[in-house]
Amino acid sequence: MKALVTGAAGFVGRHLCAHLTAQGDTVIGVDREEGPDLLDPDAVAAILADTTPDVVYHLGGWSDVGASWDYPLDTFRVNAEGTLNLLQACIHNGKPRVLAVSSADIYGHVTPEQLPIDELTPFRPVTPYAASKVAADQLALQSWLGHKLETIRVRAFNHLGPGQTTRFVAPAIAERIARNERDGTTVVPVGNLTPRRDITDVRDVVRAYRLLMEKGEPGAAYNVCTGRDLTIGDLAERLVALASTPMQLEPDPELQRPVETPVLRGDPTRVHDTTGWSPEIDLETTLQDILNEYRAAVLNQQ
Repeated sequence: MKALVTGAAGFVGRHLCAHLTAQGDTVIGVDREEGPDLLDPDAVAAILADTTPDVVYHLGGWSDVGASWDYPLDTFRVNAEGTLNLLQACIHNGKPRVLAVSSADIYGHVTPEQLPIDELTPFRPVTPYAASKVAADQLALQSWLGHKLETIRVRAFNHLGPGQTTRFVAPAIAERIARNERDGTTVVPVGNLTPRRDITDVRDVVRAYRLLMEKGEPGAAYNVCTGRDLTIGDLAERLVALASTPMQLEPDPELQRPVETPVLRGDPTRVHDTTGWSPEIDLETTLQDILNEYRAAVLNQQ
């Protein structure tokens, strides 16, 4: 398959491009730095016309949940309007199959009775980021219902792995641990440790994306998750346990978000039944890989 990947230079994009290439696909990666800008509909249409892909993996957009509170309009425009521009370009340029990647944050506040979250759970977005992703998800559905553009909607739960920036919790904690190991200090500042999250290794996530592109039902939505959750505190403790010297977590008010979704735990039944996918990489391996990456990065800063 010839695959166009938006957001190819991002955390997930790099892993996806590597996986697609390993599977024998022809990969065309585009990103904001080199263009096109998702908010430029003519430029987006031109890249579709020039590349004529069989499939499009749409990963491009705003991914910083915390910063969306400060930049809600920018977040919404990139994630909603940018997705609309891409979908319209696909409709008018060959109608390639599109994997539209949304987020489990669209489910927002859920009650204990609604766990695990399946694809029919109502949307209750808490953050500006989540609201923008609701819009993107529904635009993809409308493109299928209104234009018969084959869109596969993915609601990815939290995912971790090498290459993720410190805007996200596990890499941020890993970097602090690596600095402590280098400097001989022991305190690891952390934010809110109570939220519970369903966490998958990014290398498993991109396997699911390709399988869904092959086997997913047009117009359908799929959770990509493990079906298990743990607290951010447990995640932090597991990382600290991997440190070469004893360390302790210390709450830092500066790291708190205005509002947190208390718990997100997904139901992976639909993606498993459709594709046969299940996660293969255990959390300890993921955390060790992240910590080793930041140890190397901190040493290189000396």
